[in-house]
Amino acid sequence: MANTPEAKVKHAVVDILKANGVYYFFPATHGYGRSGIPDVICCVNGKFLGVECKAGDSSPTALQQRELEAIRAANGVALVINESNITMLYDLIQTMKGV
Repeated sequence: MANTPEAKVKHAVVDILKANGVYYFFPATHGYGRSGIPDVICCVNGKFLGVECKAGDSSPTALQQRELEAIRAANGVALVINESNITMLYDLIQTMKGV
């Protein structure tokens, strides 16, 4: 992974996921995948979590927003994480784990 600002956010997200024993993967969207899928797909205590990583004040594209809303409509959890709200991910995982 390159050392771009977004890559730094992804590394921080992975560090939190690993430290909390969360199952996760980065989906491949080329070829047979679907565009707009969040950067990281997770399972936390049996619950679906999609994490879109952004740098700075970047916001999700229309396709990404559509997928985040679809996850929420299916009773999953979807969020956008950047440098300023990374602790929100840790807090959410603790809540999902019932800690």
